[in-house]
Amino acid sequence: MMALSLALPKRWQPASVWALYAVGLIPAAWEFYLGATDQLGADAVKTFELFLGLWAIRFLLLTLAVTPARDLFGWNYLRYRRALGLLCFYYVLMHLAVYMVLDQALDVQAVIDDVLKRPFIMFGMAGLVMLLALAVTSNNFSIKRLGKKWIWLHRLVYIIAACGALHFALSTKVLSLEQYIYIGLLMAMILYRSYRPIMMEKRRAARTPAALSRSKAA
Repeated sequence: MMALSLALPKRWQPASVWALYAVGLIPAAWEFYLGATDQLGADAVKTFELFLGLWAIRFLLLTLAVTPARDLFGWNYLRYRRALGLLCFYYVLMHLAVYMVLDQALDVQAVIDDVLKRPFIMFGMAGLVMLLALAVTSNNFSIKRLGKKWIWLHRLVYIIAACGALHFALSTKVLSLEQYIYIGLLMAMILYRSYRPIMMEKRRAARTPAALSRSKAA
């Protein structure tokens, strides 16, 4: 069966990556505008903080979905994975900035106490540290310099996903339907990564007899 192709013409692909960055930052800009014009409700800081965290989760999910989309449907969007991952990182940084500046007023000791007292913040900080390592090495120079180590380093994204799911799940006493959906999707992506080597091996094994049959027929 021929896979449905949703790819853009090659001449538009570089521009589409930059367009993705621009479009991806629009939600943050709009929410900032709402906050600046006092339209975020009584607890504007918490609303803004949660909004940025939600978009970080969304871009993390889109980043993780690139490989399953290629494996299962033949949609090759690898060229956008770096941009999606960096957008996730930018939203995490903005989420942290709101927490540090607006919520904690840059009180470092209060932040440290909060991290030690509240496990969900600890998971969030752990995810941020790992995500920082991925963001810093998300460039062609690092890929060439690190070689195979780059691949192993960037598999940390699945541990980051687990930290993100725990951070998200423990941040509220009662989970909403939206939280259940996002956490379920994150867990599904992690489980798919565990199953993927088995699936790929089965595909290789299935192709081998077919290739031998064609060679004998020739």
